[in-house]
Amino acid sequence: MVATIAVMAACAKPRPNPVVVEKPKVKLAVLAVESDKFPKVAQAATASLAKAHVVGIDEVEVSKVSLEVVQLSIECVEQTPDCYEAVGKSLAANRLLFAQVAPDKPGTRKRDVRVTITLFDVDTRAPKTAEKVFKSERDATAGIDTLVAEATR
Repeated sequence: MVATIAVMAACAKPRPNPVVVEKPKVKLAVLAVESDKFPKVAQAATASLAKAHVVGIDEVEVSKVSLEVVQLSIECVEQTPDCYEAVGKSLAANRLLFAQVAPDKPGTRKRDVRVTITLFDVDTRAPKTAEKVFKSERDATAGIDTLVAEATR
C-alpha cells in the first residue's frame, strides 16, 4: 500500500499557478491651455479639462505645459495625427485632452473666439473634437464646460 501511494505521488503533476495577465492601464494626459489674446478662456479651459471625466480611463495626468510646448520639445509642431501621436507617446499616454483657443476667422468681429476641444486617441490615432465660436471671452468662459462634455462623451 505504501508503494501504491508512492507511485501515485510520483505520477501526480503539480498544478501550475494560473497566469494573471494584467490589462494595460489607459492613461489620459490633460494639457494646459495657453492664449495671449484670451487668457481668461485659456484659464477656464484648463480648469474644465482637468476635471473632465473620460470613460475607460484608468489614470489621469494633468500637465503644467501646453500642447505647443510639448510639440516644440519633440520638434513636431503640425496639427496632425502624426504629431499628436508623437506627443502622446512622449507623455506615455493613450489619450490626449487639449483645447485650442484663437480669434475667429479674419473679417469677423474682433471679440469672437473659437474654442476647439480635442480628445485624441493615441492608440487608434482618432480625434474627437467639439468646436464653437463664442461672441465674447465672457461667453466662451461660461460655455467651456459644455464644450468639454461634448468632446469627452
